[in-house]
Amino acid sequence: MHKSTLAIVFSAALAGLAGCASNAELVGTAAGAAVGSAVGGSKVATVAGGVVGYAAGRHYDETHQH
Repeated sequence: MHKSTLAIVFSAALAGLAGCASNAELVGTAAGAAVGSAVGGSKVATVAGGVVGYAAGRHYDETHQH
């Protein structure tokens, strides 16, 4: 069971990271996917966490532009 969960988290993180344009989006996506997997434990929770993390990273970039 743990092996499949780790595989899902890893693949979701890689899929999310492939589309990231900044470090904040990258970190947000990876952290969100990890939290979503830990909290929900399902594929949907992992993906939803990654999406929320990506949005948080994007918002961070927008508000902290130099």
